[in-house]
Amino acid sequence: MAGSAKQFLDKDFLLETGTARTLFHSAAKDAPIYDYHCHLIPQQIAENKKFANLAEIWLGGDHYKWRMMRAMGFDEYYITGSAAPYEKFLAWAKTVENLIGNPLYHWTHLELQRCFDIYEPLTEKTAPSIWERGNAKLQSDELSVKGIFAKFKVHTVGTTDDPADCLEYHQAIASGKAPIDTIATRVIPSFRPDKALNSNLPGFAEYIGKLAKASGVSIKSVDDVIAALENRLDFFAENGCRASDHALEYPPFVIASDKEIEQTFKDALAGKPALKAAADAYKTKVLTALSRAYAKRGIAMQLHLAALRNVNGRMFAQLGADTGYDAVHDCPLSENLAGLLSHLEAAGGLPKTVLYSLNSKDYYPLATIMGGFQDNYSQSENRAGIRGKMQLGSGWWFCDHKDGMEEQMRVLASVGLLPAFVGMLTDSRSFLSYPRHEYFRRILCNLLGAWVENGEYPADAEKLAEIARNISFGNAKAYFG
Repeated sequence: MAGSAKQFLDKDFLLETGTARTLFHSAAKDAPIYDYHCHLIPQQIAENKKFANLAEIWLGGDHYKWRMMRAMGFDEYYITGSAAPYEKFLAWAKTVENLIGNPLYHWTHLELQRCFDIYEPLTEKTAPSIWERGNAKLQSDELSVKGIFAKFKVHTVGTTDDPADCLEYHQAIASGKAPIDTIATRVIPSFRPDKALNSNLPGFAEYIGKLAKASGVSIKSVDDVIAALENRLDFFAENGCRASDHALEYPPFVIASDKEIEQTFKDALAGKPALKAAADAYKTKVLTALSRAYAKRGIAMQLHLAALRNVNGRMFAQLGADTGYDAVHDCPLSENLAGLLSHLEAAGGLPKTVLYSLNSKDYYPLATIMGGFQDNYSQSENRAGIRGKMQLGSGWWFCDHKDGMEEQMRVLASVGLLPAFVGMLTDSRSFLSYPRHEYFRRILCNLLGAWVENGEYPADAEKLAEIARNISFGNAKAYFG
């Protein structure tokens, strides 16, 4: 190849200017990580798990990778089936060398470099050697859960937890009774009450029974559902919860009478399907009460929007949810979202709120709508507002690649306040995902550096370093607490 080509994934990877390189290496590179939203399993943290092999830690539950392996033509036997771990790893290696332009290629090799000190590309030819060296390294304390957190300076991990969860593993970690008793990382639950809001989905009545048992509230009405959720929210707050999370296909906003909503709830308990508007009216009422509860307790609300779930009915029936059959939704969001936020604010207070969309077309609408709700000064309570109270969430899921992250930050900078941005999250089920924060920080510093070197912002090293450090870590720490 031409001699002028850059070296693959070197120390200045993605850093195209001198300003970007200086900013990353001096300000962003070594900042701690505040991973405020992920899907790591608390039990594995509490047990300080060591993984048996690369297939287990890399491919177990990772539907990003599964989608690409299917695209390569591999049978499900090698993906979620009963193939031996090495067979699955080899299928992944054959897939990786074809992922040019895909963020999985970068993430895979950043993980090999940062976690395993392996610098050659993963291919079918190198797979046997990488398998042996990687598996040997996995048996070291350095790549136990505790070791990984320490290696990447993980300050806080926010897992995703159901309100009915007893949080026993969070309590074990916090009390020091788990094998991971010397962990420096805070591991806190996030409140994910989707099952209590989705009255039109199968299993709702069964879940309400589970929520009643966990809360000690006899649930016979919608108000009882709200009381039970608030009871569990207090329990979560006592165990360190700083954020809630809601997965919403679109923002629900239907106002109906209490009588109508009560009938919808009773029908749902009886297994009768509700019309879309009726289900949305129930969801609007419960979400309104939860928003008020979050604001009262200082808990941030995350709204994940525009995911179209389980598009392949045959494979959903075979493998279930979260197996790689979701997609980007193109539903309209703006009118409902603006109405919902206004209603929440009028009904008792809008909490700190992070808005994510899986569809990049929504970045401008979300960023401009949230700008209408940053006014949070309360004269009656004699307190100042919250910097960046309303957030445009980081490029998420299908958008957490170089183009998606750049677009999200450009839109935020164009119509909002980029220096108040709470930055990156892994949204991952894999403990090896922490190099994604480095990937994000390189993209951030490259974007800032380009603006400086194009004369769009002064070459103020101190201010630029402050912006980069805050977006990398400081803003999230201050925002979530």
